[in-house]
Amino acid sequence: MSQETCHRRWNFSIRAGCLGAGGMMTTDKAPVELLVCIKCKRGEEVTEDGERPGTRLFESLRAEGMPEGVRLTPVDCLQNCDHGCSVAFRGGDARWTYVYGNLHEGSHLDLLTEGAALYREANDGIIPWRQRPDHFKRNCIARIPPVAPAAPKLGE
Repeated sequence: MSQETCHRRWNFSIRAGCLGAGGMMTTDKAPVELLVCIKCKRGEEVTEDGERPGTRLFESLRAEGMPEGVRLTPVDCLQNCDHGCSVAFRGGDARWTYVYGNLHEGSHLDLLTEGAALYREANDGIIPWRQRPDHFKRNCIARIPPVAPAAPKLGE
């Protein structure tokens, strides 16, 4: 994959050296997980043995593929059952974790792969506001501090 394709598809910074020798990714970032709630009902009535929208979202993302350095992980429940499908981004002890909702399995695949790439590029997990997809700006369910947070700067 060319740098241009990498940048366009997953919005990696070309200045950061998206691709190295042999076309391999060359970032030293901690691995990132995209956690997808497979129990999400998106407010729909679902029979016990029926396929849920969250499962369809996970399966669609798995078929689409994740950017380099991002692992797709199914989880049982993110407790946001009536507000669209929900996902979480987490990665390493120094990154903030984000939970997003109001996602749709048919229309938000590109948003999630782009968001995963942006999150991976952010050392602290905080995607700069101007780069953050609009859906993420309006549909953040929770922001959870890193396991090893930097000391807050008092007086600023």
